[in-house]
Amino acid sequence: MAGTGGGAPSIYPTVLYADAKAAIRQLTEALGFTELSVYESEDGSVMHAELTQGNGAVMVGSKGRGGVFDTAMKSAGPTGVYVVVDDIDAHHRRAVDHGVEILMPPTDQDYGSRDYMARDAEGNIWSFGTYTPAIGG
Repeated sequence: MAGTGGGAPSIYPTVLYADAKAAIRQLTEALGFTELSVYESEDGSVMHAELTQGNGAVMVGSKGRGGVFDTAMKSAGPTGVYVVVDDIDAHHRRAVDHGVEILMPPTDQDYGSRDYMARDAEGNIWSFGTYTPAIGG
């Protein structure tokens, strides 16, 4: 199977937003993502954006711009994404300081992780934790 070696991740969650520019601002300013690239159409909608966190990334785009993926996602509900971060408490404080809706405060889990859960401005669920799945080997 391609993409199973080390280096770059082989899975990239993709989330579409009615206001992708506002989502990118929230994800970068409040949730600590770094903007890698943003491609806009002539009308200003986000055709494709890549935001990084650690060695992972999420792809973001505008809803309603047409195309196969946009059409397939049209009636999809919110999505959930898990992101590994080193300092959960500091990450949580940053999110709270920016007014992000917190669904679960930082909590120690039985399996050794410390994590919290938030909802973005368009209803997607973002879980941030210290647990890193052991993949490969």
